[in-house]
Amino acid sequence: MNKKNMWSFQFSTASLVLIPAAVGINYLGKLFAGVLKLPLWLDSIGTMLSAMLAGPIVGALCGIINNVIYGLTMDPISFIYALTSMGIGLAVGVMNYKGYLKNIGSVIACGFLAALVAAVISTPINVSFWGGQTGNVWGDIIYAYFIAHGSPVWIASFLDEVIVDIPDKIATVLIAYAIFKGLPRSLTVLYRNDQQIEKL
Repeated sequence: MNKKNMWSFQFSTASLVLIPAAVGINYLGKLFAGVLKLPLWLDSIGTMLSAMLAGPIVGALCGIINNVIYGLTMDPISFIYALTSMGIGLAVGVMNYKGYLKNIGSVIACGFLAALVAAVISTPINVSFWGGQTGNVWGDIIYAYFIAHGSPVWIASFLDEVIVDIPDKIATVLIAYAIFKGLPRSLTVLYRNDQQIEKL
């Protein structure tokens, strides 16, 4: 059987089940982090898992849908951060498709890459809407420090974002990868091969 093209996407039973499940996992991760008051977001576990299973397009779509739903139900500003979630899904999906996620070291490197992608996309949003801050107390301490020492807002904002994104995305991708590796092959093969997907 041939491996499915990285950029292909089909509305299949498998994909349609995966998307709401991934959004639900994102919500649970965010709730868990909020209840425990962690200096992390943990709101991209489902996005990363779906990207590993079904590729970058599905991962990006899950990220976008997650932010749209959160924007409709909780915080309207989440709509614009759908761009960040899309970038995370694309980055992880490409890395996994290319076969880079082979061990813990490579998974951590993937988390680092996802963090950089998220920071690059989110920084201009943070500057535009929040003056450069993220709303995360740990990151905003870094922002305040660099602003107080004369750093440009863009630099301070990027450091504010990335200082939280690096541990967050590394923790998130490790959790997603653990779930991915724990899934039975009979399930994961549904997303790797066109021949195994039941089309609607």
